Amino acid sequence: MIPVRCFTCGRVISTGWEEFKKRRDAGEDPKVILDDLGFDRYCCRRMLLSHIEIINDLNPYQ
Repeated sequence: MIPVRCFTCGRVISTGWEEFKKRRDAGEDPKVILDDLGFDRYCCRRMLLSHIEIINDLNPYQ
C-alpha cells in the first residue's frame, strides 16, 4: 500500500501510483513517467521509485 502523502514534503502521491506502476511494468523509463505525472521533487520521486508492494506477502500471516 503506497502512502497517501510524501513523508518529507506532504504532497499527495498516492494518486499517481497506479499510472506509474502500469507504465513502469510496460517498460517505460521511470524518469519520463515521473516527469509526465508532475512529480518534480526528489522526495516524492523517491517515494514512488523505492516503494515495494509487500501486502500480498504478509496476507498469509494474518
